[in-house]
Amino acid sequence: MTVIDAWLDLPAVWLFLSLLLFYGTAAAVLAWLAFRSPLGERIRRCSGVVAPFFSSVAVLFALLTGFLASDIAERNRQAWRSVNNEASAIASVNTLGLAAASDTTALRAALQAYAETVLADEWPKMAEGLHSSRTGQALRALLRQAADPAIARESGQAVHNTLLGAVMRIRDARADRLALASDRTNDVKWATVLILGLMTQIAIALVHLEKPRAHMAALTVFSLAAIVALGLIALQEQPFKGALRVSPAPLQRAVALIVPPP
Repeated sequence: MTVIDAWLDLPAVWLFLSLLLFYGTAAAVLAWLAFRSPLGERIRRCSGVVAPFFSSVAVLFALLTGFLASDIAERNRQAWRSVNNEASAIASVNTLGLAAASDTTALRAALQAYAETVLADEWPKMAEGLHSSRTGQALRALLRQAADPAIARESGQAVHNTLLGAVMRIRDARADRLALASDRTNDVKWATVLILGLMTQIAIALVHLEKPRAHMAALTVFSLAAIVALGLIALQEQPFKGALRVSPAPLQRAVALIVPPP
C-alpha cells in the first residue's frame, strides 16, 4: 500500500485534518521564509512578480483537479448503474420464476440465497476491494437452476431464454460491481494534484512579497479552498466505502420483492 492509498483510506475527519496540516504548514512556512527567516530579505528581492503569473500555475492545478474529479465521479456513476442493473435483473428473475408454468421453487430459493449473501457477506467486503466466495457459489447455483432444461419443456423456450438472459445480467452486473470496488485512481494523478496545489501556494507567495497581510490572506483563502475541494473529491474515491459511498438500497428493495419458496 502506497502513502496515497493509506491517506485515501483515512476516515473523513482525519482526511480533512491531514489536508489542513499539509497546506496549512506549507502556508505558514512560506510566510515565515518571506518575512521572518534569515533568508527573508533575499526572498523579498524577488518582489515584482506580476499577478497574472499566479494564474498560470493555478490553471494547471484547476484543470488537473477537474480531470481527477471527473474520473472519480464517472466511476461512482458506473458503480451506481451496476448496483441498479443487478437489482433490476434480480427482480426480473423473481418475476419470471413466479410467472413460469414450471416449478421454479429451487430457482427462487437459489435467487434468494444469492441476493442475501450479496448484502450480508459480499457488500461489507467490497469496502476493502474484496469479493465473497459464498456469493460466487450462490451465483453458480443460480446459474445451474436457470439452465435446467425442464423450464424450457414446461414453460417454453422463449421464457427459458428470457430467464437465462436475466441471470446473465446478474452475473455481468456483479462482475462490474466487483471491478469498480477494487479500482483505484492512479496514485500519480493524486500526487500530481497535491504537488500542484503546493506550487500554487508558492506562486501566490511570490505575487505578495511586499505586503505580509495580503500574503497571508491570499494563502489562507486558497489553502481552505484546496482543502475543501480535494477533501470532497477524496471522499468519493472508493464508491463502496466512506461517507459518500453507493447505497445498497436498490438491492435491498429487490430482495424484499422475492417471494420465498414454500
